[in-house]
Amino acid sequence: MPDSSSKPSLLQLLQDNQGQIRLLLLMVGIFLLIFFLPVEQERFSNALLEGVRLTHWYAREHVILCLLPAFLIAGAMAVYISQGAVMRYLGPEASKPVAFSVASVSGTLLAVCSCTVLPLFGGIYRRGAGLGAAIAFLYSGPAINVMAVVVTMKVLGAEIGIARAVSAILFALVIGSIMHFIYRKEEAERSVKNARGFGGDSSDKPMAAIVGFFALMIGILVFANWAAADSEQWMLIHAWKWPITAMLAMALGVLLVWRWQWPPLPLLLLAGVIGVAVVLAPHAPELPFVLGIGGLMLIAALREQDREWTVQSWDFARQILPLLLAGVFVAGFALGRPGHEGIIPSEWVAMAVGDNSLKSTVLASLLGALMYFSTLTEVPIVEALMGSGMGKGPALALLLAGPALSLPNMLVIRTILGTQKTLVYCTLVVIMATLTGFIYGNFWG
Repeated sequence: MPDSSSKPSLLQLLQDNQGQIRLLLLMVGIFLLIFFLPVEQERFSNALLEGVRLTHWYAREHVILCLLPAFLIAGAMAVYISQGAVMRYLGPEASKPVAFSVASVSGTLLAVCSCTVLPLFGGIYRRGAGLGAAIAFLYSGPAINVMAVVVTMKVLGAEIGIARAVSAILFALVIGSIMHFIYRKEEAERSVKNARGFGGDSSDKPMAAIVGFFALMIGILVFANWAAADSEQWMLIHAWKWPITAMLAMALGVLLVWRWQWPPLPLLLLAGVIGVAVVLAPHAPELPFVLGIGGLMLIAALREQDREWTVQSWDFARQILPLLLAGVFVAGFALGRPGHEGIIPSEWVAMAVGDNSLKSTVLASLLGALMYFSTLTEVPIVEALMGSGMGKGPALALLLAGPALSLPNMLVIRTILGTQKTLVYCTLVVIMATLTGFIYGNFWG
């Protein structure tokens, strides 16, 4: 008789086929999700369309003008900025007042949204910047936006505009300091590893050339995304944004020939192609813009000494862009676009944040942390919510948490810092926004 003990038990079969069982469960779960989708309900179908519409809008308005130049700048940081310079001014062992001041000022000058700042944050962090300084940079870029503060003061009042500006500056410093303190031992080990792994300065370019190179690229990023605002000075700059961007791009080409020793002929051919695109499509400035970026990366890829710039830029794009698009779709599905409904009814939001209570302020902070705000769009959204009864405290909390965080932003930060640090950072932003909004709404609002 055969030995029954030699037959595999059910437990043994399960252990031997764990991978196949997980795949089966995943397939069953996806099938059940699709099977029970309430597609016949108008709100669900509309929420799906809102997710698609927001993703479509994001791809048209932000990927080309915001993210592509940000990827180029981040890739250039990884190649042309020396490890020694980053460690000296922003590293874990650098003077904290100097590191945080440099990071905050650098982020403020960019005036970008919560997603555009991510490649730049990843670039300086990978290059050796300390966690505290990198976090100060990450928060300050979208939060301490001079244009947004001015628009806030004009639309919502000087009081809340000043409260937003002062609070955002303090947030960058305090949150960066807390993150540094919590992970100080880990940062000390990372500092030693960076010092061993990157002993010398990797760039052979003069410092003046590198500063000019990054200043021109950041200028292109800033002016290409200059938003219209209800102010004569801002509108004048907005009217001239593309001529200014073109002049900065020409200056960058001259610098690449003069200091990077690029041959002038490929750049002249690229300029000719861009000129033809401007003539053929005068109302589509995105076309010559993307041609310029693509041509620049192609020329760099063909040069052995600059090929790494293209490789690093592609690495950032490959890592960040899919997560951003997925996160934007989910945010659109859940909360819709400004003036449009997602799966969560807007009246629920208005009712939830309709006073200056702690509950309303917490909900406003969480709402701001999950929604995606492009530059300046948070102001009309808060204006509409305040018109529906939103208290001043929750309004300030949303203004402090919203521009700096979003669901897409969180997904990407996790790939750079890991789950734990991302949760700590997001929690600190929400807690500080809540406390600041609650105090402001109940004592000064």
